[in-house]
Amino acid sequence: MIPREILKKVKRIEIRTRGLVNDLFGGEYHSVFKGRGMTFSDVREYQPGDDIRLIDWNVTARTNNPFVKIFEEERELTVFLIVDISASGRFGSGQDLKKDIGTEIAAVLGFSAIKNNDKVGLILFSDEVEKYVVPKKGKSHVLRVVRELLYVKPKRKGTSLKNALDFLLKVAKRRSVVFIISDFLDNNYWVSLRVANRKHDLIGIRLYDPAELDIPDFGLAKIEDPETGSMFWVDTSSFAARQELQKKTVEQMDELSKKAASIGFDMISIATDQDFVEPLMAFFKLREKRY
Repeated sequence: MIPREILKKVKRIEIRTRGLVNDLFGGEYHSVFKGRGMTFSDVREYQPGDDIRLIDWNVTARTNNPFVKIFEEERELTVFLIVDISASGRFGSGQDLKKDIGTEIAAVLGFSAIKNNDKVGLILFSDEVEKYVVPKKGKSHVLRVVRELLYVKPKRKGTSLKNALDFLLKVAKRRSVVFIISDFLDNNYWVSLRVANRKHDLIGIRLYDPAELDIPDFGLAKIEDPETGSMFWVDTSSFAARQELQKKTVEQMDELSKKAASIGFDMISIATDQDFVEPLMAFFKLREKRY
């Protein structure tokens, strides 16, 4: 039995995302993510100017009149939402945690997909795949995806993007659109990411908190790594100490961006104190121009 508070959250997310999808994302999503190609639809009589390569010789022979084939875009796509549910997602210096923002973004993308009659699948991962929802169509299915995102209780704390990507490669046999929603605080996944990026249309949505880039002065503090459980002391009253931590974070972000660009992996960075609509729309518009 799903708790009532979870069902209320699902309803709130549905109401908010419905407006975003109808007003903003529906058309943008359709124009950016094309179908798998062209599929045969019908034939019609040849008209001057038609490409002779499209002549259907079988129909032409039967009717003694030239006919050409008509093709339509094969629109249906499969969209996978790969969502990081590791312990680092439970961090947030403001009103929202990284996992809260990730859930809402996943919901918007899911509702955008079903509005265009696409299938939606879900992979929730920590350092192992914790939940897999087979891709299907329809509003009730996407509501189930949102419930899973809100209701999941991770068994593990760590992160393994490699395991999530390897699992995707096993279950997704046809080319799919794949959104990876994570803080990307992980290593040793680039080989798997390169393979998945060649086979599928991969888009990374990197979530971060402003405090990770601008560490506040709250004195001597004992900090726990949420994924390993290890404890360490940090003197945040020291400007040099704060600068060192910030430098490491910025270097990590820069390295991630450079590696992503080198293999053609699209990456969007979204802060927890930021309205995610603007960066997503900016990405859609940029991608539409590119393709």
